[in-house]
Amino acid sequence: MKFGFDIDDTLINLREHAFHIYNEKLGQQVELDKFHALDRVEIHELFGMSDEAGSKMWNDTLEQIYYTNCPAYPDAVETLVNLQQQGHEVYYITARPAEHRERTMNWLMEQGFPVTEEKFFCGMKDQAKVNIIRDLQLDYYFDDKPDVLNTLTDDTLQVYVKTQSYNQHLTIPRLTNWLELKQIVDKNNDKK
Repeated sequence: MKFGFDIDDTLINLREHAFHIYNEKLGQQVELDKFHALDRVEIHELFGMSDEAGSKMWNDTLEQIYYTNCPAYPDAVETLVNLQQQGHEVYYITARPAEHRERTMNWLMEQGFPVTEEKFFCGMKDQAKVNIIRDLQLDYYFDDKPDVLNTLTDDTLQVYVKTQSYNQHLTIPRLTNWLELKQIVDKNNDKK
């Protein structure tokens, strides 16, 4: 089968990593529970920034956010390695800017994720991911962002939302931790 994965806030805990960087850079001590209560993807409001200032902060800090010690979610690496070892195809589909393609692939490989260049797609807008997902004819796709997930209505594709504070309103099937993936696949195979 073909499995597609978003990276940021689906496989790795990028926003929380950025939250800690912001706290440090700005000399603030915003509490983590406020981060976990956010109902939007952007984190800058917690630090008293406007959308414009928040966008600038994100872009100015992007190098540190993307390529330092951002943790993978528990069991994410092992789950994807197991999928590949079982003969499944693992694809990455990220809206990270195209100029970060090579470094992102290398960073993921350093973390232990099974990455091959021909199965790594980068540099599109969130809403444009649907075109790649359809072209690849994926069986499963996992993402965190409502803007992406709301564009996927193909009946042949099993879509799952990686649970985050800002996607609680979505009514599509959820994945809260990566150990659940085996159960999801087994359950869907039993239906066939």
